Amino acid sequence: MLAKVAISGGGRCNVTTSRTEPRELAAFYPRGGDALRGPFSRFGPRETVEWFQSRGVRLKVEPDGRMFPTSNSSATVVQCLSDQAARAGVRVLTLANVTGVERAAAGFRVHLLSGEELPADRVLLATGGERGGFALAASLGHTIVPPAPSLFALEASDPRTAGLAGVAVTDVGVRLAGLTGPGLAQRGPMLVTHRGFSGPAILKLSAWAARPLHDCGYRAELLVNWLPALEQESLRTRLTEAKSALAAKSVAASPPPELPRRLWENLVAAAGVGPELRWADLSNRHLHELAGQLLRGSYAVTGKSTNKDEFVTCGGVSLKEVDFATMASRVCPGLFLAGEVLDIDGLTGGFNFQSAWTTGRLAGVAMASV
Repeated sequence: MLAKVAISGGGRCNVTTSRTEPRELAAFYPRGGDALRGPFSRFGPRETVEWFQSRGVRLKVEPDGRMFPTSNSSATVVQCLSDQAARAGVRVLTLANVTGVERAAAGFRVHLLSGEELPADRVLLATGGERGGFALAASLGHTIVPPAPSLFALEASDPRTAGLAGVAVTDVGVRLAGLTGPGLAQRGPMLVTHRGFSGPAILKLSAWAARPLHDCGYRAELLVNWLPALEQESLRTRLTEAKSALAAKSVAASPPPELPRRLWENLVAAAGVGPELRWADLSNRHLHELAGQLLRGSYAVTGKSTNKDEFVTCGGVSLKEVDFATMASRVCPGLFLAGEVLDIDGLTGGFNFQSAWTTGRLAGVAMASV
């Protein structure tokens, strides 16, 4: 119960975001943003914060806009939700897998693995990105957009990043060449891992590119700009100035302030510049090759890696089949849907939880008022 809440945010639980304007908020959802604009105006981050804080869970804002409990523990959020469910008289069944939901003369019958059947006037599907939830929705008449992973690291073994696991660069531009769609170029911090690349820039890129990357089998060309604040001519001017100012020093031993030394050394080597070559001895060809490594390095993506124990799925119930005023199904009266079972997914930063809180709240209120 609440297992995903417990592991989120490295065990701290990124409850929501400090962004509260619905239009701005919707832009952080590669899929489902437009549909969520109305719901966010009724129950968005501001209302979420009020809900938790009025129930004893104080939240804090971090510099990047993410909001966490001041306790820095997801257990605080889990306990709050569990307590509220108990106060509301919710009966929680564990080890009771649902094997089917079918329409009945009056409502529904929910079939459990044990053979037990539960009658229900109304049913809410909030099964996350689990295939079993998609199967239940499909059995009740819904169209399922094929699921695919979102928010993942990229595997890319390359000599330029060999031995650099754990090295981080605070500002990097990344782009997927040869793929089409919005959001396939991102900028932000990036982390070199044992198997490739991760960090905020890569996770944002993976979310926007979730579908095209899935369709190409996670084989793609990643273009990396290690110095995105510089245009090509600005970089060439900077390298030319370094050639004069640092003439007697070796190039490999003179990294720019934006890049870790070990990464710089590898990029210099990839440009064909020997470890002892001085700035004064750099040829125009060397300058051209070094600029290429810095601004448009090409890395072969060969697969994906999950983001620790956290994961998000794109795909799910077609949004055209859901009334976003109430989260009621348009094809199966009495059925409601919320959270990741829908074809909605957001970037990292509290956005996926916020869509769950929003759609869950609207569904619950609507179900109680029927």
